[in-house]
Amino acid sequence: TCHIREKAAEKVYSELGRLRPLKSAKEAEGGRMVIAVAGCVAQAEGAEVLRRAPHVDIVLGPQTYHRLPEMVARAHRAAVLSDAGGKIDDPSLRGVLDTDFPVESKFDHLPEAAAPQGISAFLSVQEGCDKFCTFCVVPYTRGAEFSRSVAEIEAEARRLVAAGAREITLLGQNVNAYHGAAPRTASGPGGGASAEWGLGRLIRHLAEIDGLLRIRYTTSHPRDMDDELIDAHGEVPALMPFLHLPVQSGSDRVLAAMNRRHKVDDYRRIVDRLRERRPDLALSSDFIVGFPGESDEDFAATLRLVAEVGYAQAFSFKYSPRPGTPAAAMPGQVPEPVKAERLDALQELLRRQQAAFNEATRGRTLPVLFERRGRYPGQLVGRSPYMQAVHVAAPDELLGAVAEVAIDSVHTNSLGGTMLTRTGTASDPQAPDTRDTEEERIPI
Repeated sequence: TCHIREKAAEKVYSELGRLRPLKSAKEAEGGRMVIAVAGCVAQAEGAEVLRRAPHVDIVLGPQTYHRLPEMVARAHRAAVLSDAGGKIDDPSLRGVLDTDFPVESKFDHLPEAAAPQGISAFLSVQEGCDKFCTFCVVPYTRGAEFSRSVAEIEAEARRLVAAGAREITLLGQNVNAYHGAAPRTASGPGGGASAEWGLGRLIRHLAEIDGLLRIRYTTSHPRDMDDELIDAHGEVPALMPFLHLPVQSGSDRVLAAMNRRHKVDDYRRIVDRLRERRPDLALSSDFIVGFPGESDEDFAATLRLVAEVGYAQAFSFKYSPRPGTPAAAMPGQVPEPVKAERLDALQELLRRQQAAFNEATRGRTLPVLFERRGRYPGQLVGRSPYMQAVHVAAPDELLGAVAEVAIDSVHTNSLGGTMLTRTGTASDPQAPDTRDTEEERIPI
């Protein structure tokens, strides 16, 4: 579950309402269904979840996943007592709630993944955030910044590659704040048993793994784009030229109210430096419109920044007050109709930029990593270096491989192309329909 926006949180309760009759039907048949709510909504609203949805058995926060077997056992004991008509005196059995921030790291206790994630895999390297943006619940639901050691991350990356992953996305709530313990065998600057590595050096290290073709990372913060990471974008071929770098607003006044701790010119300089190192870099970002106190002039500044920077993708939202955050109590809350009007204007500009970026790939040759079969026989779907979905007539032997594709059609949320180089032996089937499907749409 996600607690970053009110709509996402309310969807949890809606889904729980749909699960209730399924649980009742299971019990009527003599079976049992255990319902658990995990993640950030659970962390922020644990007791409220149990109050609003008493059919929920378990509520657990993001830091206690490793305790799930124990929680299931407790929920089972409660169900057995209830079935036997016994009185449940132990409060801990009336809905299992565990939203602690334990001293021990969950990563030290979670088992190794038993099954591969696929061609593209995710690897958590960092959790939590120390930034305390005034609109954000992450520091409260995820806790302080924590970075896994380089050795742990490398071992998991090697397991993923051995299982078939060819692209790994490094994950963190504030991923470029990564500062993990270096390997004991590290030497040179930053080496040594007690030294820490930043994200740039970690990426260089992982890029040496045989079979790992592509590396990405998300989500980053402008304050943590250091020289080493910026240089990696120009010097590590495996690091893809696509970066999600949220700015949130184009107004210094609003950024200060958000406690973002960077100014618009800081963001511009970072973008300029990144594009100096990697001229073909494509950018994505997050934007919040209607933040408390945002004026027409502030919003116009955001539009100017978007027009100046140019984005291949972006995520934009109306400001959503989150309980317990400073912004929720700020004066100058913007009326919903104004938020909606501003969001429409911003998204229209972002849609035009995304369409222009995609159109600019027509006629180009791009390396595509093929991830899965398409909807039609003889079709594969892959990703360009810029995260675009690409549909190509190609044999299954190319799954997990990178091949050169000539882009010859551009759709709303995907590209179509023709294979130029390949590794399989099957003959090319007739090019299938490459129209967009709902699951392949890239959100704005």
